[in-house]
Amino acid sequence: MEQVTASSDGLEALIFTADGDMRQAVNSLQSTANGFGIVNQESVFKVCDQPHPKTAIQIVKSCLTGDIKNAHSKLEDLWQRGYSAQDIVQTIFKVTRNMDMPEKSKLDFLKEIGIYHMRVLEGVDSLVQVSGLLGKLCLLKESSAITA
Repeated sequence: MEQVTASSDGLEALIFTADGDMRQAVNSLQSTANGFGIVNQESVFKVCDQPHPKTAIQIVKSCLTGDIKNAHSKLEDLWQRGYSAQDIVQTIFKVTRNMDMPEKSKLDFLKEIGIYHMRVLEGVDSLVQVSGLLGKLCLLKESSAITA
């Protein structure tokens, strides 16, 4: 692959979607370059068919402030676009792992996301399940505010 036009946000998107797997990154790079002619953030996420991390970050930030309505609205948007519960939960996990937030909150969030991810992998792949995750994350925010 020579003479590929790539933007910095496109390369960051490749890194995010590959999640440390170089073969996945190269395959996604080739597919994106062949399909779109340019490697930018939008084209990478279309080729890799993963929810956009910006949306997942908005969901997590809403949960951190206890705003379940906004978090659920973003979730419904992803669901309407055809993303599975597994896709959504995995992306929420990835962005939470890398977010700048209090360490205790991050650990609590990652623990709950892991539990819900396990449930999804066991076959409970529904909007209700992911909605429950968001509710639990918002409750974690509430309980940490009480104990703080």
